[in-house]
Amino acid sequence: MQPTGNFTGCDSFTSRSLSLQPSRPCRGFPSRSILDAARHDEAIFGATYCHVEIESKSRSIIHLDMDCFYAAIEVRDRPSLRGKPVAVGGARDRRGVLTTCNYEARKFGVRSAMPTFMALQRCPNLIVLPTRFDVYRREAAVIRTILYRFTSLIEPLSLDEAYLDVRGTIFRETKLTSSAGIGPNKLIAKIASEMNKPNGQFEVKPEEVPRFMQDLPVRQIWGIGEKTERKLEELGVKTCGELQRFSRPELINLFGKFGLDLYDLCRGIDDRPVEPDRPRKSLSTEETFAVDLTTLEQCEEKLEELFQDLMADLAQKESTREITKIFVKLKFSDFTRTTAERAGLAPTLPDFRALLDEAFGRTGKPVRLIGAGVRFAETTLENAQLDLL
Repeated sequence: MQPTGNFTGCDSFTSRSLSLQPSRPCRGFPSRSILDAARHDEAIFGATYCHVEIESKSRSIIHLDMDCFYAAIEVRDRPSLRGKPVAVGGARDRRGVLTTCNYEARKFGVRSAMPTFMALQRCPNLIVLPTRFDVYRREAAVIRTILYRFTSLIEPLSLDEAYLDVRGTIFRETKLTSSAGIGPNKLIAKIASEMNKPNGQFEVKPEEVPRFMQDLPVRQIWGIGEKTERKLEELGVKTCGELQRFSRPELINLFGKFGLDLYDLCRGIDDRPVEPDRPRKSLSTEETFAVDLTTLEQCEEKLEELFQDLMADLAQKESTREITKIFVKLKFSDFTRTTAERAGLAPTLPDFRALLDEAFGRTGKPVRLIGAGVRFAETTLENAQLDLL
């Protein structure tokens, strides 16, 4: 399946020189000089799309999202699975949750983060495969190498997402499809990348943003989850256009500091820069158990194992970062969850145990999952420079 969408022929482009020859007439196709200027302005541009117009102070950001990345790799490596519902995650004979699934599985209502047993109820013929994170990381590294051929302004979000568009090159070198959203900021680009999935792309020009946001469901705004969505529904708000009726003071009164963000986001306003070296805000590890843990003592035993894993990750990945909070997350047998979190505590096993005791004591329900983690202080430019010394 070749990449589709409003972009130039993949075979007619040379990545090394960035010479672009459209396979059909394209209005506003960016030249080399425009691309260079865009990079200087912290904008990210790809080499496989048309209709990009750049003004002196405007940005054009592309959000690239690989299509059902883990499942797509498994199908690519096992051609006999093509056309069948495939998921990656918890095995059929064990409890667990799906990491992702392909579009054939999604037709049955299967989705990422769904418990495996529930997915099998919806799709009895679902093929559930174990994760191969070493393979996924290797493919992600290949894709990011491709991205860096075009610009250093890449902000990785996860193994399968980045703010750039080089879909044709990625397909040629990995045989994996991706989808892209093109917009004047990160919010619009991210939302647009979902519009023509899989294997497509969608562009929202600056002048189209007000109309684009008007009927957009509020759930698609960054930061709005189930709880906030329910609260908005109680207020009679389901779309961004309806949310725009509220003033800044009203939103602050209803949602606190997040109300300030909501006022801008529901209008498609997002001034966040692309951050190639964005530091992580937290680090955690968790485990879903084959059999529910029914006592605090059982939970403490598992917590000690998670604590050791967390400390190893900290030493390897974030040894110089200042820790501001630690937390313990529990998911219960009925899929409800709770988190105990404290500032000012060191990441020691006794402190994690104290948080576990607090979280477990809230319900006493059998525990399906335990997670333990830390949150970091924001990295300032000065601290970032010191870390490089």
